[in-house]
Amino acid sequence: MYYGFDVGGTKIEFGAFNEKLERVASERVPTPGEDYQALLDTLAGLVAKYDKQFELRGTVGIGIPGMESVEDGAVLTSNVPAAKGKFLRKDLEALVERPVKVANDANCFALSEAWDEEHQGKESVLGLILGTGFGGGIVVNGHVVSGGSHVAGELGHTRMPIDAWFYLNDSCKDKDAPLFGCGCDKKGCIDNYLSGRGFEQLYHYYYDENVKAIDIIKQYQQKEPKAVEHVERFMDLLAICLGNIFTAFDPDVVVLGGGLSNFEAIYEEIPKRIQPHLLSIGKVPHILKAKHGDSGGVRGAAFLNIQ
Repeated sequence: MYYGFDVGGTKIEFGAFNEKLERVASERVPTPGEDYQALLDTLAGLVAKYDKQFELRGTVGIGIPGMESVEDGAVLTSNVPAAKGKFLRKDLEALVERPVKVANDANCFALSEAWDEEHQGKESVLGLILGTGFGGGIVVNGHVVSGGSHVAGELGHTRMPIDAWFYLNDSCKDKDAPLFGCGCDKKGCIDNYLSGRGFEQLYHYYYDENVKAIDIIKQYQQKEPKAVEHVERFMDLLAICLGNIFTAFDPDVVVLGGGLSNFEAIYEEIPKRIQPHLLSIGKVPHILKAKHGDSGGVRGAAFLNIQ
């Protein structure tokens, strides 16, 4: 039995999956905000509960909005204060008396999709999240590529490609390309341009109006001129940036998650716009909407233990 935990800032989602990768148990509990021992006890308590229910010892995988330090295993996260700087994996292993695997939640999202039946057998699956931020996970032959420092897939903190910068400068006669600051203390990170937040931020920059992404999309569908112009600009920008990413990773399949992934026009427009931004021999990968939605994190966490 594979146990998975998706640990977020407000809730912990648990899932148990059988050998056929079918979900056979679910539970959601509040995340202890500041109490680390309570966090450990909550996780260990759920493991013990379902061990007893299934009369076995399940494997344990945890997805977190952050990562482990390669040097000492301390958790680097801002969304789960109770775990920040703590040795979550080591401490939980002592309580549940078995190995525990911990991974970034975006990597878990990608792994969940890669192990979906229709993608099994694909050499590489790239999961991209267009949500509050922009990030992703890379799965090769069914296993997460986490990198030497556990930051592989942090694509949102790569800088804007020069061709994208030139495009933004040329797209508007009245305004230069915006140089947005980032929470990582750098400037020009694509997290602030391609995410749902970036979608809104670009609209505000060019039109001096604060409009939610969902409302911009509604206006676009109604053919409101500013919304149409904005979406056209965003689609071209997204195509240029994804062209650089796809050239680097050459994935077989790209799966999109996050709120902005529900914008159906992305799946119509990006395949048409991206080819000029690839190498001449490069092929546009299959670009699909995530199949498992909010359940992707807990599925992927459980599947960290699949061999």
